[in-house]
Amino acid sequence: MTELTAALSGALVGFVLSVIGGGGSILAVPLLHYVVGIADPHRALGTAALAVAANAAVNLLHHARAGTVKWPCATVFAAAGVAGALVGARVGQGVDGRLLLLAFAVAMLGVGFALLRGRSAEGDPGVRITPVIAARLVVLGFAAGALSGFLGIGGGFLIVPGLIAGSGMATLNAIGSSLLGIAAFGFATASSYAVAGLVDIRIALLFLVGGAMGGWFGVAAALRLARYKGALDRGFAVLLLALALAVMAQSLRSLGWL
Repeated sequence: MTELTAALSGALVGFVLSVIGGGGSILAVPLLHYVVGIADPHRALGTAALAVAANAAVNLLHHARAGTVKWPCATVFAAAGVAGALVGARVGQGVDGRLLLLAFAVAMLGVGFALLRGRSAEGDPGVRITPVIAARLVVLGFAAGALSGFLGIGGGFLIVPGLIAGSGMATLNAIGSSLLGIAAFGFATASSYAVAGLVDIRIALLFLVGGAMGGWFGVAAALRLARYKGALDRGFAVLLLALALAVMAQSLRSLGWL
């Protein structure tokens, strides 16, 4: 059952990552902790980071073939974010796992409310990087990477709006480009957790296999459903808010605060 739930959880995350972009990878930690059964929150975070990174790398290939990735902007953002992720991951390992899950639930609430507000599909699909854009992407990338590393998540919910704010690219391009950042942040975070012995490689590989299949279907769905992004985001937001409240309640009980 562990192998099956890990693969199915990966498929769900891979699909959502490709269709929704920002916010999809945040499902990995609660799925690994509560569904797959990784009891140690830190190990769940480390394993999620590796699984999501590999998942994003596979899905990045799909989006690259579809022509949705803006490589110059994505590369600058990802490079700055790796430095932030290493700092954030080191700090996160020193925090009580129960508090990390509580912080994670708060982040999920933030993602849910952000998705409910919606995002415009408008933007410049032909954007080109300039020194000013590069400077903005470095600052935003480092900040996104630091929070991503601290919480052990891919950070897509930060990367997509960060890329849009920093460069003005269209949302579909930001979703495709975000996968480079998710992969880079995740591998940086996972490497830090792996050094501390907090990554389950077997589970991460099973998660990846499922994620590759889910991502393949997700890319096709993303291209066909681009005009319905608002409705998809809102539906996913409701699910995310409900899950966040459940994780928060469980974390508060484990801390004895509820």
